[in-house]
Amino acid sequence: MSTLLYALGRWSFRHPWRVLVAWLLLLGLAGGGALAFSKGTDNSFSIPGTEAQAGLEQLSRTFPEVSGTSAQIVVVAGDGESIVDEPYRGSIEGAVAELSDVDGVLGVTDPFGEIVAGLVNEDETAAIIRLQFDGQATEVSQGSKDALTAVSNDIAGALPEGAQVALGGDLFSQSVPGLTITEGIGILIALLVLMVTFRSFLVAGLPLATAIIGVGISMALILLSTVVASISSTTPLLALMLGLAVGIDYALFIAARHQDQVREGMDPEESVARATGTAGSAVVFAGITVMIALVGLAFANIPFLTTMGIAASVAVAISVMVAVTLTPALLGFVKGRVIGWKRRRKPPIGPKKDNRWVTIVTKHPVITTVAVTLTLGVLAIPASSLALALPNGGVQPESSPVRVSYDLAAEQFGPGFNGPLIMTGTIVTSTDPLGLMQDLGAEIEKVPGVKEVALATPNQTADTGIIQVIPTTAPDDPETAELVRALRIEADRLYEEYGVDLTVTGFTAVAIDISDRLGAALLPFGVFVVGLSFILLMIVFRSIAVPLTAAVGYLLSVAAAFGVVAAVFEWGWFADLLHIARVGPVISFMPIVLMGVLFGLAMDYQVFLVSRMREDYVHARARALAGGEPVDGRAIALGAIRSGFTASARVVTAAALIMFAVFAAFVPEGDASIKPIALGLAVGIAIDAFLVRMTLIPALMALMGEKAWWMPRWLERVLPHFDIEGEAVERELALADWPEPDTTAAVVAEDLIVAEDDRALFRGVDARLEPGESLVVTAGDPVAARALLLTVAGRVAPTGGRLRVAGHLMPERAAWVRSHVGVALLAGADDPVAELRQALRGNPGIIVVDGLDTVPAGSGRERITSTLRDAAGTTVVASAADTNLASAILVDARREKPRVLDLSAHPIDLAGPLPGRGTATPSSALSSEVNA
Repeated sequence: MSTLLYALGRWSFRHPWRVLVAWLLLLGLAGGGALAFSKGTDNSFSIPGTEAQAGLEQLSRTFPEVSGTSAQIVVVAGDGESIVDEPYRGSIEGAVAELSDVDGVLGVTDPFGEIVAGLVNEDETAAIIRLQFDGQATEVSQGSKDALTAVSNDIAGALPEGAQVALGGDLFSQSVPGLTITEGIGILIALLVLMVTFRSFLVAGLPLATAIIGVGISMALILLSTVVASISSTTPLLALMLGLAVGIDYALFIAARHQDQVREGMDPEESVARATGTAGSAVVFAGITVMIALVGLAFANIPFLTTMGIAASVAVAISVMVAVTLTPALLGFVKGRVIGWKRRRKPPIGPKKDNRWVTIVTKHPVITTVAVTLTLGVLAIPASSLALALPNGGVQPESSPVRVSYDLAAEQFGPGFNGPLIMTGTIVTSTDPLGLMQDLGAEIEKVPGVKEVALATPNQTADTGIIQVIPTTAPDDPETAELVRALRIEADRLYEEYGVDLTVTGFTAVAIDISDRLGAALLPFGVFVVGLSFILLMIVFRSIAVPLTAAVGYLLSVAAAFGVVAAVFEWGWFADLLHIARVGPVISFMPIVLMGVLFGLAMDYQVFLVSRMREDYVHARARALAGGEPVDGRAIALGAIRSGFTASARVVTAAALIMFAVFAAFVPEGDASIKPIALGLAVGIAIDAFLVRMTLIPALMALMGEKAWWMPRWLERVLPHFDIEGEAVERELALADWPEPDTTAAVVAEDLIVAEDDRALFRGVDARLEPGESLVVTAGDPVAARALLLTVAGRVAPTGGRLRVAGHLMPERAAWVRSHVGVALLAGADDPVAELRQALRGNPGIIVVDGLDTVPAGSGRERITSTLRDAAGTTVVASAADTNLASAILVDARREKPRVLDLSAHPIDLAGPLPGRGTATPSSALSSEVNA
């Protein structure tokens, strides 16, 4: 990966116009498609497989008059006046007749109707006109909404001064999130942080430019996808937040590495290539981690949340691609003008001093660990009272008509009037459907938590009945959720007594089922996320302790973020300052979204900070061993923590501040649904970056010393190798002139080692072949000979030493070698000639032939010789037990005597530890490769 990104960064630097025009063209095409074909977002929530959703689907077939969305007009009489007197009654009845003609209205409930109860309050000072529509809220046309508004205004105009009229209900309870000037302030703060970080206005603008282009493409593609998928209005806003945050940060990591290298005197083109190969590798790993966490939202098994996770992961993927291509291209425009303003004070001569903060933390690790843990524990206390619900009219701003209607209904009729429940069942076998429904309604009215049964009636065909239940509590109150569960238990008893299988449904019940499903998904999702982080970090850092501390730190960050959200939205702390319209439950999918996003971002900081510590530890220990000095593992580990922190803290601090600013900007004036998510992410980022990654983790690592980097050898061999810090690029650059500049050798090896488990198959192998030459390899163990051939062919990774095949360093370029080196395994082949011809297809410059001496004498051997003769210019590496016979075949085919390499002359038993590196095939898979 790092070598590919190295080449990509250099190409982008050399062709900046091509890259920029390509991204702008993609932005234009996606934006044009979104404008032309977008069908808009859909705020209707559904949850297949639940009782409430099944009940709604049944009602849509048998009782459509009550299955769609609803609206209401609340009319409150002036002081000392009665709603049943004129002009109130006449105005309401006239409005009922007028509303019946509005397009999409299936029915209008007259509050003064004979079979209706509860639409006029007990004091007769308020009444509600209920309207039922065909379909969900998103299916109601704007013309119908405008007609409702006009009728509502007419009622208000006809009533005396002091009367109140408010239009609301489910039809208007969902708002479409939008952008305000406050979000722009977050970008300005990010720009200021970038300017301070880079000390250059020009360089500071590059991450913003790349992030904006990436976000634009992401938003356009999400809106374009509404042609084939239903997407909630929260989805684009979440993608916008994430795209801006990670887009700026990913470009920042690459640009900061480039600036440091140029300041040290490196050529700008080489610097961009190296920065893309090193920091870009970490960016790709970090982006993949975030994407996996977002796709993991599918654990909840809720379609709209799965769509949200996929859309957000697409935004992150685009941010990664833009960062590793457009950032180098824009740096290509800038060339060498990236050094920035000179410091007022010249840096001191000599080694850079360790960061003062990490020095204090590592000097007092116990005190630091206890203090951070207690602080985060206290912050997490309010999380126990966090309640979840889907948004309704009650979370809208107090000045909005929907909120006015919601508050008036709650004040005049009780809070449960804004979230009625519906119980429905099949009554086709009843001989008295009307009496049956009245009896069932009377039974339901006795259930604790039920204020009244507003309606209990069969449909026109008398095969389905409904009971409309008004709870005593608000739709997002936890007691309403308890009532739904109690009604479902009561339904089982009523089935035994009346033979009617009642289902509890309605939009309030659907919202409660969604919240319950999301709550149940938190534990498996948490196990998935924490387990994933542990495995990924174990692969990256080759350690047990580092991933364990990272996972514990992540859990502390999440708990503290939940606690802050609960303190603000449940307890009301700073609610007015943050413009929280209504204190109460937060949107149901906040916890799972916050956990997923924060996981990815926390792993970003962990990788960027701790990978540098690991690099410094490995290098310092290697220097100590090479110099023959006594190795003080604890001192080396402590020094690596401090030097690694010092080298990466500046960039991580800037990245965290930018993330915090972008997320926090969506809190004061953001949509009610996105506010708790934005606040949780902003607080979680600040806590995780500054308290966990930059304080707790260094303290814990200081306590563990060199044991922080311990891993069992068997696990080390099993785990794959991820080059997230561009080690492959650094090795290729260090060995660029090995064995000599612009070498012509087809194969060259120096001190080559391949080992499996605790046994070296061979070691200390030196060899060199020019194009067209041949080599016969023999060994007492045929597995060793085949292993050498497969190593040359890129199928097995060398354990140590150096190997270059066709000019490509191994194992970094193993993918290219595998596709350009032919492999013929003649030993045991049914048709050795066909095997050899297949390996020579495409005229490879190099071919490895295993078991050249195993072909029986006669026409088969002659055809093998003839095939090799036709490939005269190909370099041949063959294995054979009988080197004389194999040499004779090659002499007859090539008119030239091959070289012979006897692996028996090289030690087979492992003496001492082997250097661990390689990215092609891990040693644990060697036997299957060699014996394939």
